Amino acid sequence: MNRTSLFTLMPLLPFPLRRSGGNCSADLRKFLFVPTISMLPLHLRSLSTMSKRQRPINSPPSTPQTPQTLNSKRPKLPLVPTTKWVPLNLTQSELSLPLTFPTGQTFRWRQTGPLQYTGVVRCHLVSLKHLPNGDVSYCLHSTTSSEHGGAEAALLDFLNMGISLAGMWEVFSASDSRFAELAGYLGGARVLRQDPVECLVQFLCSSNNNIQRITKMVDFVSSLGNHLGSVGGFEFHEFPSLERLSMVSEKEFREAGFGYRAKYITGTVKALQLKPGGGAGWLLSLRKMELEEVIEALSTLPGVGPKVAACIALFSLDQHHAIPVDTHVWQIATRYLIPELAGARLTPKLCVRVAEAFVSKYGKYAGWAQTVLFIAELPSQKALLPAHFTSAKESKATKKKDRESHTVVDTSTVD
Repeated sequence: MNRTSLFTLMPLLPFPLRRSGGNCSADLRKFLFVPTISMLPLHLRSLSTMSKRQRPINSPPSTPQTPQTLNSKRPKLPLVPTTKWVPLNLTQSELSLPLTFPTGQTFRWRQTGPLQYTGVVRCHLVSLKHLPNGDVSYCLHSTTSSEHGGAEAALLDFLNMGISLAGMWEVFSASDSRFAELAGYLGGARVLRQDPVECLVQFLCSSNNNIQRITKMVDFVSSLGNHLGSVGGFEFHEFPSLERLSMVSEKEFREAGFGYRAKYITGTVKALQLKPGGGAGWLLSLRKMELEEVIEALSTLPGVGPKVAACIALFSLDQHHAIPVDTHVWQIATRYLIPELAGARLTPKLCVRVAEAFVSKYGKYAGWAQTVLFIAELPSQKALLPAHFTSAKESKATKKKDRESHTVVDTSTVD
């Protein structure tokens, strides 16, 4: 996805408690909305006025009804008759729902209530919400699994909870005074650890696209999976398997409004099915590889370039220092990390320079730090930040402190 438009959306962010951890795009980060609740902390209350919940859309723009071959009558699974909310023992500083879900990382979660978001994790339909004190709880609406406790374990894995934001942000703040200030306003932004197949297909839809059309396309693809139920007027499905996706032709995707992306999806599905051990297993194996190898491997798939590959790597393949570079990330980099390149035209070689500059500054979790800086530049967030963050001129003291701790990569051309 062209993350130039992703700039109209919003963010991402850990310290390792385990080796494997979680995981841009078009105007991805835009549908931020949090209702007003007087008992909530100021940070959450201020987010509540952003935007009204969009009505659910089940098919792409100008899309006819799903072809009959795709609309085979599947029995709908009954909802688990429960409204029980279970605490996750997570504070808002470790997980902010409005700073994590409407960020362009995923297009399958919906806001279904005040400070509440609903989506599917594997075969589990779950909702997450902030309590008045900011803590997070969840509700399991429906599942096709009989495994006791499986939903919570899958949810914690999806939320990348093996990584602590507190320790990581301390490291970021120590090396960057501007980040230290922003941390007080953007706490809890987290990078998700999505299923790689699901993440890959979503970002194939995002290429040179806008958030509304991406969401419609992802809804169309999702509808091919098993129906799990409805919450807040939205229908939710398991993400379809590669086998199910292979049954949909390029023509059918085009008729559904996917345009040239149709050939990328069908081509990628075919390529994945030819991988040793199956495509899903091959993608999971990339979590154990180095970032350069991951980007190279993903880029062999139809429709996947370096930028989309970096998104998939960061959001699903445990590549925490992956930096998806678009023009907005380029602007952030030339403003705060490599100012000597301001005014230059962004090229593939300079994209590498940008990624190196972020890693040099923030280390092995640079992708999470870049997300916070990205969020701070969004119009929806600028309205909530103190004036000096949006001013063209920062205080001299802050600039001087940043220069003293500033680490910039060598300015020579990257081959």
